[in-house]
Amino acid sequence: MPRAKRGVKARRRRNRIRKAASGFRGGRRRIYRRTVEAVHHAWMHAYRGRKQKKRDMRRLWIVRIGAAARMHGLSYSRMINGLSLAGVELDRKILAELAVVDAEAFAKIAQVAKDALSSQSKAA
Repeated sequence: MPRAKRGVKARRRRNRIRKAASGFRGGRRRIYRRTVEAVHHAWMHAYRGRKQKKRDMRRLWIVRIGAAARMHGLSYSRMINGLSLAGVELDRKILAELAVVDAEAFAKIAQVAKDALSSQSKAA
């Protein structure tokens, strides 16, 4: 029975790792053992970064909405509360986009939130 040397499979695995390391500098690209370590760390950071990106974007949207809401005399939390009382179901991504791109539409939405807050305070 002939011996199996794993030539093709091993080379394919190594080439896949080396391709993932393209753009790395020095021995992190040339020395296979260092390359494996560098690529695995890079994959770990990329996985974590995909989760952090979602958090970072939500924080950015909140900052943008808060800044635009203050221009209309509302805080961020009162704006969101007013929108929920009014039954407006726009998410933070869309609200932030409106605040940056279409200030008139955001002003109308802020007015809806103000009206809902004032009607709720009158009822209480």
